[in-house]
Amino acid sequence: MAESSQIVSGVAERYASSLFELALEQNAAGDVAGALDRFQALLDESEDLRRLVTSPVFGADEQVRAVSAVLDKAEIGGLAANLIKVAASNRRLFAVPGMIRAYRAIYARHRGEVTADVTSAHALTNEQEQELKAALKSVTGKDVAINVAVDPSLLGGLIVKLGSRQIDTSLRTKLSTLKLSLKEVG
Repeated sequence: MAESSQIVSGVAERYASSLFELALEQNAAGDVAGALDRFQALLDESEDLRRLVTSPVFGADEQVRAVSAVLDKAEIGGLAANLIKVAASNRRLFAVPGMIRAYRAIYARHRGEVTADVTSAHALTNEQEQELKAALKSVTGKDVAINVAVDPSLLGGLIVKLGSRQIDTSLRTKLSTLKLSLKEVG
């Protein structure tokens, strides 16, 4: 499984890197980032679209037609749409979410930002996101872009991954630690 994950990551990095170079040449890096964010929002909202992207059952032609219709309806065009269509025609549509993450990271580095992956038990409000960004900026000394994911199994708290560092304040982890401590006593 880890080998498969590395393959997807390598594919995603290559596509994202090429897209970023093209976007820079056309002075459209920000526009591409916005379009990719809109497509990611569509993926997050639609189970059917996620199934289309991840299922090996659909052929390349079916994926290209379906994803083209979605992109047209969402008014996503330009380089971002071309990337998604090329990925579909090359049977790499499954790697698009990784491509979007990789593009965000490359774009953030270009702007002098660092990227933090944040997993929370509940969706964060805009105010909470801004407070978290400010706290992380005070630690890193750089602007911080955050990718937020929700995992209800955390019960409460956050897991923040920033570079090679991870801060886990989740209730799930605290309860697991307490459970282990109690086993050692008893």
